[in-house]
Amino acid sequence: MDFSPSPRAADLTKRVAAFVAEEIDPIEPAYHRDLAEARRTGDPWQPLPVIAELQAKARAQGLWNLFLPREHAGEYAVRYGTDGGEGLSNVDYAPLAEQMGRSAIAPLVFNCNAPDTGNMEVLLKYGSQEQRDRWLDPLLDGRIRSAFLMTEPEVASSDATNMAATAVVEGDEVVINGRKWWSTGVGHPDCEIYVFMGLTYPEGADPNADRHHRHSMVLVPRDTPGVKVERMLPTMGIYDEPLGHGEVSLTDVRVPASNILSGPGEAFAIAQGRLGPGRVHHCMRLIGLAEAALEHACRRGLERTAFGKPLVNLGGNRERIADARIALEQARLLVLHAAWKLDQGGPMAALSEVSQIKVAVPAMATSVIDLAIQLHGGGGMSDDFPLAAAWVGARSLRLADGPDEVHRGLVARLELGKYGAGR
Repeated sequence: MDFSPSPRAADLTKRVAAFVAEEIDPIEPAYHRDLAEARRTGDPWQPLPVIAELQAKARAQGLWNLFLPREHAGEYAVRYGTDGGEGLSNVDYAPLAEQMGRSAIAPLVFNCNAPDTGNMEVLLKYGSQEQRDRWLDPLLDGRIRSAFLMTEPEVASSDATNMAATAVVEGDEVVINGRKWWSTGVGHPDCEIYVFMGLTYPEGADPNADRHHRHSMVLVPRDTPGVKVERMLPTMGIYDEPLGHGEVSLTDVRVPASNILSGPGEAFAIAQGRLGPGRVHHCMRLIGLAEAALEHACRRGLERTAFGKPLVNLGGNRERIADARIALEQARLLVLHAAWKLDQGGPMAALSEVSQIKVAVPAMATSVIDLAIQLHGGGGMSDDFPLAAAWVGARSLRLADGPDEVHRGLVARLELGKYGAGR
């Protein structure tokens, strides 16, 4: 196996790293101060103008929609500014995602932020031409944002077959009812389209179909009657403006049946294709975040003294820094292996590997960030440094896209299956 990026991907990685260092890093502290001020005195959900300015610069340099997969990019990569006019493999995109993960705003600057990347890939792979024309083009162009509505407050959503929300086909319409939460992106004023997953009974279909063919994904415009954002949800006190995570109710919402993605009953197949690459993106961004945290830790530990010594020479901190470096390298290789398996055989060939990284990488990142917080003392828990928000983001990914327990269960089932064991 070869994890080496292609020459084009290596060039893009170098340029993305330079853009982050030269254009984003210098303004990011001021960005967060301005956002904090907007929370106190204004509207923090209205994106600060500097985001659009940075997006224009990135796009002018061909650093736009870099997530586009090689097999699905085609004309869209040419039309919407991806340098080179083609998409990237998962192995090629991984180091780009790592560089973007060092910054809280970089993914948005490059139009590579979740959940838009996953929703755009769904439209590329499963959307009709009409659906792509209406929603994919403006998403790739950065004119609108999107949200993904899957998790529900009233059921254990770690088992998606528990889903209670419904998308019932009635003639040429779909009638949607239910409540979703942790719907990332609904707070953005430009969020125009929701990808909704619900239990469906298409006309003429067998209502006793197996549990993985009872659900559909439906495109629901935000302004459809019956759609309401009930509230925005803080993650350990952080709202993640301007995207945020919201609770959304849908009451007798009617959209055309042509808004169903791929077809009734196909939601689980779509989710499998969407979440595999998306988990790689999450994990590589987390590795970038952990790298930045380790850098903060080392600099702080060398610059500050206590009891007559640099902090790095106290309390076993050198060993902790060494362990952090070892854990980071292990995690990076694990993610690159999962990306390589996805490239070689698709999501079904990489089920175990993708679940492995979803367990390993958030745990590694929270540990490394915690070390950095500890070396910063009380300041590490404040907004004066990016570490507290980084820890919350890393911790949340032990739940997002499936909790650790579900991924461990899958890895164990596939491992034991080699020896003839069933579920």
